[in-house]
Amino acid sequence: MNTKTLTRVALIAAVYTVVSLALAPFSFGNIQVRISEALTLLPLIYQPAIAGVTLGCFLTNLIGALMGVNPTGLLDAVIGTAATFIAAMITWHFRNKKVAGLPLISILAPVVLNFFFIGAELAVLMMPENVIMGTLIFGAEVAVGELISVVIGYFLVKLLSGTKLFAD
Repeated sequence: MNTKTLTRVALIAAVYTVVSLALAPFSFGNIQVRISEALTLLPLIYQPAIAGVTLGCFLTNLIGALMGVNPTGLLDAVIGTAATFIAAMITWHFRNKKVAGLPLISILAPVVLNFFFIGAELAVLMMPENVIMGTLIFGAEVAVGELISVVIGYFLVKLLSGTKLFAD
């Protein structure tokens, strides 16, 4: 990884973290719209963005837990980051597979993975007596917010793909 790529990865991580923490009341919990998750679609146009969004998610969840604004605590630094990493990898891998001209698998990967990962995480912590039902309820709530974020992300990626920002 050259200096230019490393700098871009760091900037993506920083933007993700700053936006998430600045909008902390909306970035954590079962009903959330983490606007920074729009960046999870950057791998559609820039493979190193996988590292940037993963690092940004980890820092956000870790700092959020340490500040007390992340109700799931340090567990989210592991589970939430894993969901973001896997979603970013899928987004990159399926970026050229399109349905009606849209990379639907890539767009829906963050929504589906957050539904299951974060839904289960919240269910274990907030509804341990019925984890399956909790996963479905909390997962659906998280997925709605994630869908809003990735729609924003898709338009952001379309806008950025017309620039030389990620050109080497």
